[in-house]
Amino acid sequence: MQNAECLFCRIIRREVPGEFVYEDNEVLAFKDIYPLAPVHLLVVPRIHIQSLNEAAPEHEKLLGQMLLVAKRLAAEFGVAETGYRLVTNMGSDGGQVVGHLHFHLLGGKALGTKIG
Repeated sequence: MQNAECLFCRIIRREVPGEFVYEDNEVLAFKDIYPLAPVHLLVVPRIHIQSLNEAAPEHEKLLGQMLLVAKRLAAEFGVAETGYRLVTNMGSDGGQVVGHLHFHLLGGKALGTKIG
């Protein structure tokens, strides 16, 4: 199920443009429009889940699929060997801007050890 107002749901439905790099029946990935690294991809589920806090036991397979897609994309975009960061933000204090579960895959440069 999708949310009519959610930006990522609108991107998934192709109502808002996105530069897609991966797609299957459960997961979609596209380039971030404000990249923080040379490789900055967003890995999102097709169904609307607000954040990891709202994930339920029935989403276990989907969450695993998202992680495996991120791993695959890291290899395809040439950052698996040198290293990359996979991040999800939850809530306003956690830096979540779009209320749809997503993983940021960041790489292509030395990211350092600090997160904030």
